[in-house]
Amino acid sequence: MQAESPVTSPKFDLLDSCGKFRVLVGVTGSVAALKVPLLVSQLLELPGVDVRVVTTEHAKHFYNPADVAVRVYSDTHEWELWSQRSDPVLHIELRRWADLLVIAPLDANTLGKIASGICDNLLTCVVRAWDTSRPLLFCPAMNTAMWHHPITSRQVDSLKEFGYVEIPCIAKKLVCGDQGKGAMAEVSTIVDVVNQFIQKAAESPQEGAGAVRKEQARCCEEGAGQVL
Repeated sequence: MQAESPVTSPKFDLLDSCGKFRVLVGVTGSVAALKVPLLVSQLLELPGVDVRVVTTEHAKHFYNPADVAVRVYSDTHEWELWSQRSDPVLHIELRRWADLLVIAPLDANTLGKIASGICDNLLTCVVRAWDTSRPLLFCPAMNTAMWHHPITSRQVDSLKEFGYVEIPCIAKKLVCGDQGKGAMAEVSTIVDVVNQFIQKAAESPQEGAGAVRKEQARCCEEGAGQVL
């Protein structure tokens, strides 16, 4: 397992993954973030899939990045990577790298930020810069009372209007002890939905991942000396 890697080589880390379907997992500050190591490990079992993780700082309260089998990027990497005009901007590099973004879990706070266009951390900057021709999946996770607040459905609808795809939360006994809707979808469900998009991209090579693969291949051919 890998701890968070040094910030000096993310562009080389991204270049090393050429030729695969690239899934970027966004993680926010819900207790469901404890399932991220399992989610990543199951995504890696899909043939031809490469995975990277973008985490908020609060999300790391619920899991240890060292338990995740792939590179985990955080706000620290965003700010330490850039020091002058010629340096790469991490949220743009990640946006270019990924064929699909899945935010699991998406907590109430980040849901509100994305619906309002706020981009004050690495993950929300990736979302704000996201190419809407590529899939963005989101998996809400919050307390039942928060889920039933009137603003929540409006914010979820806003994300759907952007073209993002909801993987609905489920009803169960939550960690806080409440019973009801608000738990993140099961990991197996999330993986199945991601796999459906991978299959769709494979069947339509001129769309989805196929549409950006030529550009990614060109970048790879230019070598590690070229920013992705």
